[in-house]
Amino acid sequence: MRQRDGFQGAGVMSKKKKKAPKGEKRLIEAEDAEVVIEHHPEDWLAFVIFWFLAFIVFLQFFTRYVLNDSLSWTEEIARYGLMWVVFIGGAMVTRRNTHIAVELLSNVMKPGPLRAALLALVDFIKLAFLGLLAFVSLTITERMHLQRMTVFDLPMSYVYAGVAFGCFLMLIRQAQNVWRNARIGWSRPDDVTHQISAD
Repeated sequence: MRQRDGFQGAGVMSKKKKKAPKGEKRLIEAEDAEVVIEHHPEDWLAFVIFWFLAFIVFLQFFTRYVLNDSLSWTEEIARYGLMWVVFIGGAMVTRRNTHIAVELLSNVMKPGPLRAALLALVDFIKLAFLGLLAFVSLTITERMHLQRMTVFDLPMSYVYAGVAFGCFLMLIRQAQNVWRNARIGWSRPDDVTHQISAD
């Protein structure tokens, strides 16, 4: 068993695996893998906003159903907090390149220049779309500065600033994805395992 930071694990995953007897083949051979958890600024920001949002929604529930005297501002702030979480969370998803996508065509194609060209085209279309989205969100944020919030006397541009911030974060993360994918020639190391066998 491995010992890390003074703690000796006794779980099932920490036990040493037995080798298969000579001549016997196993269908699945599992080994412990090192788990790496990365934290980026948008992760922490979304985490803080999410728990602030959870507190506001709980406060709304408590004042409405327990005290029978609802706070007027909680619903509006919860709505605005949700907008911030969604767009900042979008930057997290863009960084991991895990947005919902239809990958059937690229998965059916064999690794090679045609597949690499398709993946490059998709990356550049995503980059162009996020650039347009960032530009439009900045325009909307500027236009909403004259409109006021319903409960607070603050400009709505504060709310839409979160949308613009999230869009610019997504644009930056997609530019990093394009750069990283261009350096490896738009091919994954596990290309062969992602192929769908055409029967």
